[in-house]
This record gives sequence, C-alpha cells and structure tokens, in this order.
Amino acid sequence: MIEAIFVAKKSRQALQQAHTVQVVVGCGITGDRHFKKAKKKGQNITLIEAEAVDGYNALLGQSIAPQQTRRNIISRGVDLNALVGEEFSIGSAQFRGVELCHPCNVLGRLLENLQVSRSEVIHAFLGSGGLRADVIGSGIIEVGMPIISDPNTPSNVPS
Repeated sequence: MIEAIFVAKKSRQALQQAHTVQVVVGCGITGDRHFKKAKKKGQNITLIEAEAVDGYNALLGQSIAPQQTRRNIISRGVDLNALVGEEFSIGSAQFRGVELCHPCNVLGRLLENLQVSRSEVIHAFLGSGGLRADVIGSGIIEVGMPIISDPNTPSNVPS
C-alpha cells in the first residue's frame, strides 16, 4: 500500500507531500524535479518501504521521517526488492522495477549527525534503500492505493 507520496519542484528543495500525483510514461511524476530528466533506466520514480525507515530508526536510535530518504513513494507491506525486473501497478499507472536504490554518499550526508556517521547510515540501508522504477503506463496514483505485482511478467526466469 502507498503510505505517502513526495515530490520536489527543484533539486535540493525540501520534499512536499502530495495525496495524488500523475505519472507519465518515460517521464516520471508531473511536477517533480526529475520529470523528463531520466538519462538512464530507473530514473522516473523511487520507492522505499516504510518498514526500512522504521528499521533504520530502531537500529540506530534515530527518528528520521520517511521523506528524509528523498524517495518519492513510501510503501508499507510490500517487498520492493522482489519487484526488480518485475512489472507492477499502482492504480491505473504501470511500472517496471529497474534496480535497487543502493544507499549512497548523498543519503549518508543528509542523514549523518553527531550520533550516526555517514558510513553507518549507508551500512544501515544496504539492501533496503528502495527501488528505482520506470513508468510504463501513465496514470494517477494516490495515498492508500495498493501496489499490485503482475504475475505474468516473464523476468527472473532462469535461462
């Protein structure tokens, strides 16, 4: 389920929460700083599990808000890692999971503080930093909608 949606109109701007957004094939979220700026696959939209943020906070004694991860979509109850190479839908919109959002120095810099180092931030989000996806079918998504995996996607089949 979609727990929250965030966009920023400009790079480095604070993310703003939205209840409903439009996504466009190959472009991303209308009004977001990355709209029409994808230079490679997986740059249309990013997702992260709320459970990953909860786990980070519990592990390191922090209280970060989900939007501090700079991901567009916060989900709950969905294994996003399992969607790499898979097609899925949210409302009328269709997506293809491209790759994991591996934690990087930018995330480390944003979340480091006097109690937690940059490397500790990165290490804590290894394997749970989220999912990069492409929009393959335009539509409207909103908070509360489920993420539905397409069981007919022929990916991850041994060759």
